[in-house]
Amino acid sequence: MNEPTLVILAAGMGSRFGGLKQITPVDEYGHAIIDFSLYDAYRAGFRKVAFIIKHEIEEDFKAAVGRRMEKFFDVSYVFQQIDMLPEGYAVPPQRKKPWGTAHAVLCAAEAVKGPFAVINADDFYGRGAYETIYRFLSEERADTEHAMVAYLLKNTVTEHGTVARGICQVENGLLTDVVEHTKIAKRGEDAAYTEDGETWEPLSGTDPVSMNFWGFGPDMMRQLRDRFPAWLDANLLVDPEKAEYFLPFVANAIIHEGQGTVRVLPCHEAWYGVTYREDLPDVVSNIARMRKEGLYPITLLD
Repeated sequence: MNEPTLVILAAGMGSRFGGLKQITPVDEYGHAIIDFSLYDAYRAGFRKVAFIIKHEIEEDFKAAVGRRMEKFFDVSYVFQQIDMLPEGYAVPPQRKKPWGTAHAVLCAAEAVKGPFAVINADDFYGRGAYETIYRFLSEERADTEHAMVAYLLKNTVTEHGTVARGICQVENGLLTDVVEHTKIAKRGEDAAYTEDGETWEPLSGTDPVSMNFWGFGPDMMRQLRDRFPAWLDANLLVDPEKAEYFLPFVANAIIHEGQGTVRVLPCHEAWYGVTYREDLPDVVSNIARMRKEGLYPITLLD
């Protein structure tokens, strides 16, 4: 079986954060969150990584992260470009943003052979999450068996604005449904979401959520490719400017049509993320605490 590849979504320019947050330092030694992710992934067993970036950030990204990682991983660079569409489709004139996480992963099809994990470049997932997903991907299983690492909603929201999360329904350890909410706000130990910006619906803080940490069998690339034209047909008419082809959308379709399974792997690790610049001090302080506790050395993969 092919060794699992770690696919890292790093094409976002961090508009809400106000800068290129993929390479923003979170400690006094200049490490970004992605450095901790790669350190944890390496310790878990990953030796192949595909960075999904934009041409516009290529040199900055390679200088800050990529070239250092080439000493430890078999590295591929993948470019998510807005014009990477199926034959017969064109970019709408008003479209400026990329097509979403499922499209980003699809752009990596040539760089990924065999099973693969997917993470966000700017999310801190914790060592145990990488060990769990690597173990799942390394076991002999059908190409249509997939997995996701689930976190508690209350541990993934911010005090400084709304976030997008996939709320999961689980039965017998398998994902049965995932609903993407793009505007979720913290409400004490719980949360709430809005679709129109005015009406808010409550959510439990203990709801399992997808933080875009997936483990996919080889069949997923085919699913992403085959489903993209139909998604474009349905969404270009409705919202050509902002509609996004999300990974949970494809996972849902596979589950509901009986074309695969998604096992939910509970994670007891702490999750930290930098959605807004105001989130940064909290991430910095927690990483300093973990280093003081001996969870991370001063030197990572440098």
